[in-house]
Amino acid sequence: MNGAKVITNNCNHIAKLIQKGAYAPFFIYRKENMEITYDDFKKIKIKVGTVLEVKKNEKARKPSLVVKVDFGKEIGIKQSSAQITHFYNEENLVGKQVIGVCNFPTKNIAGVTSEVLVLGAIEKDGKVVLVHPSQKTENGLDVA
Repeated sequence: MNGAKVITNNCNHIAKLIQKGAYAPFFIYRKENMEITYDDFKKIKIKVGTVLEVKKNEKARKPSLVVKVDFGKEIGIKQSSAQITHFYNEENLVGKQVIGVCNFPTKNIAGVTSEVLVLGAIEKDGKVVLVHPSQKTENGLDVA
């Protein structure tokens, strides 16, 4: 089986899982040429929040952190289990502002109720670099 066929088969498998409601924080799979409308984009609540608490997700198969984030009065405090341990830990993450998608349905990820998708850039080796505002801002502000 050549490499292109393996990738196609994997993408088809992932697409089927997503259609059934599966998702994993920090890994959003998409068709590169798929377009959405502005009305589709407006449905996504992307907000700024501040990390309040961080601990290891001991039950996760891959190293993960449970992150509690304050997204302001409207959204409140939400938590996520995220595979971000290459660059982040409690010492350098608490107090950091992050960007998150706040209107996904909750998911149980390795025993943790994940309520938000914290956004990050995924490097070629799979390491995640969190997306954050360039300066301190109010929690709960919309990101467009």
